Amino acid sequence: MIPRIPGDIAVAKRLRSRRVPHPLLLAAGLLAAAALANASAIRVARATIPVCLPGGHGYLRARIGGSIDANLHWPNRGTWCAGEPKLDPSGIRMSFRRASGARPRLLFLFGLTGVREGAPLREGRLNLTVIDESDGRVFGTLGDRRCTIDSLTQRRLAAAHTYRVEVHGFCTEPARAIHGRGEILVSRFDFAGPVNYAAR
Repeated sequence: MIPRIPGDIAVAKRLRSRRVPHPLLLAAGLLAAAALANASAIRVARATIPVCLPGGHGYLRARIGGSIDANLHWPNRGTWCAGEPKLDPSGIRMSFRRASGARPRLLFLFGLTGVREGAPLREGRLNLTVIDESDGRVFGTLGDRRCTIDSLTQRRLAAAHTYRVEVHGFCTEPARAIHGRGEILVSRFDFAGPVNYAAR
């Protein structure tokens, strides 16, 4: 028989004197804590998902054939986009990337010639570069003669010199691989995103 030790008796008395929560109450408390943690995690995840335009109505749609075959429909939520002025030739540059890890991971760079702050445009010219970030391939029209802007409209946003720019157009010739072989034809593109004309 193992002898009792006075210290053990004291510890047992202290434990008996404590009020231990009922198991159901303890479980309910743990579930509530888990729910709060989950809700907090969802809020953080939502906060980190990019949006093209804070007020909505940003997007990119494109039909691609050739070395990359895809029919893209990128909505406002989950799409990163930006726009700024460019020089030589003067106009604007707009870029779009989808935040998800879906392949192919494409980055679109549109260089629009002759666009002025706040002004609409018809039958404009556009330079297109598409980067496949999945494997590093780069396709470019290497000039603004292969793609046409059917229409371009601008709507002023809250920030100074910032507009929602919406563009519809098509390419008649492919964008070719900058290194190696391959080409893609973006037979149709439609997109809308912000352009900050004050960014230099």
